Amino acid sequence: MLGKTYLTKQASLLLEFAKTTSDSELSAKLVSKAADLKSQADPLPDRDQGLRAPDVTAPDVTLGIGPDRQTGS
Repeated sequence: MLGKTYLTKQASLLLEFAKTTSDSELSAKLVSKAADLKSQADPLPDRDQGLRAPDVTAPDVTLGIGPDRQTGS
């Protein structure tokens, strides 16, 4: 699923393109598509999720602990 930030940015770019074109039909289509993207983005949470699944934790790099290092002495 696409994130809210991505969809909002794409809608914004479509509106910018719509403002720059002199073709009124194209402008109307771009505005319509921007509205579609915005309606998809509205129900999504404000913060996009990362690429990791929620139950996956990253290694603690601040302590130098990771899959290729052993802890303890």
